[in-house]
Amino acid sequence: MKPLAGVRVIELAQNLAGPYCGRILSDLGADVIKIEPPTGDAARFWAPPTYAGDGTLFAASNAGKRSLGLDLRGEGGADVLHRLLDGADVLLEALRPGALDALGFDWESVHRRHPRLIYASVLAYGEEGPLSHLPGYEPLMQAHAGLLSYTGEADGPPVRVGTSVVDLGTGMWTAVGVLAALRERDATGVGSRVSGALFDTALAWSGYHLLAALDGTVAGRWGTRLPMICPYGAFETRDGALMIAVGNDRIFRRFCPVLGLDTWLHDPGLARNADRVARREEVEAGVVRAMRERGQEELLEALREAGVPAAPIRDVGEVLADPQTQASGMLAPLPHDERPDYVTPALPLRFGGSRPDPRTPPPAVGAGGREALLEAGLSAGEIDRLVAAGTVLTEPAEG
Repeated sequence: MKPLAGVRVIELAQNLAGPYCGRILSDLGADVIKIEPPTGDAARFWAPPTYAGDGTLFAASNAGKRSLGLDLRGEGGADVLHRLLDGADVLLEALRPGALDALGFDWESVHRRHPRLIYASVLAYGEEGPLSHLPGYEPLMQAHAGLLSYTGEADGPPVRVGTSVVDLGTGMWTAVGVLAALRERDATGVGSRVSGALFDTALAWSGYHLLAALDGTVAGRWGTRLPMICPYGAFETRDGALMIAVGNDRIFRRFCPVLGLDTWLHDPGLARNADRVARREEVEAGVVRAMRERGQEELLEALREAGVPAAPIRDVGEVLADPQTQASGMLAPLPHDERPDYVTPALPLRFGGSRPDPRTPPPAVGAGGREALLEAGLSAGEIDRLVAAGTVLTEPAEG
């Protein structure tokens, strides 16, 4: 049995952060019902690239859910949501600030009617502050919170981090909050409000840079290097680059003989990391010369045998074929009507040695929605009338 078996989540979220939170909860065993406009979550159509017909961002964050197309402003739409919430444990929302309040689904109103419900919000700038009323997107948060300022090469422009670390991180933190709120409800019997914010997550990811700035050192761009460790970063071999991380003095003593830099072991001015940082230009020039004489695979094997942390720099296509990827179980196969080789990125956790993989691929708009409405107590006739009115979109009734 999965940890969240028996927990039901009503997800009112589009794009990435909120749906990724729902995906985590689903993988952990929750029954997640994704409420989306009858036209579908906008992320379905963010393409190319696509995977099995969906935008890849949508495909990666919505496996394991059921879907219900619902127009909350349509005839009977608000009542449908309340009836779904009657049987739910969590409302997960990531709509623009104030959107649910205007429909009567603010925290206070929902809590009065559904006192055991956990109300989880994914926000842009959080609950407080002069910008709390604004929506937000990943690159805006990376820019505003400083991530762009210290990402990229020293002589180049600010660079967006290549994956959506703020969206994914906010989804993750919100999921952590939901888990804590469920545990709290076990003790109190009462639901609570949880919120995660994109801006807050971006600040959290900048934690040690913020502390340095408080002490007068504003982070710059270092490419693959780190200002406080040397040697550390990507260096070219004869036939490809390697990332090395000489993270302490013991590793340095193992590193030097592999590259034929034994004389460095007798230089007291290189014995400590702080000394090497002070002589960075000299140290890195020596590493560059030594590594360019070696082949990537041969040097990688030698470094690993010596206990020096090192890794090849792969593109994502190469990563798919990597033996470690294949052995990790991080590509979970799922049954799919049109693609027998369908896989999805798994949750990067194990329980008792096993991953809590999703059960189904991302749903089509409305797939599973009729079943969810029947479970909420609506009759088949009520559902058909809502469909006819354009308020809900579900899969067709059988027969």
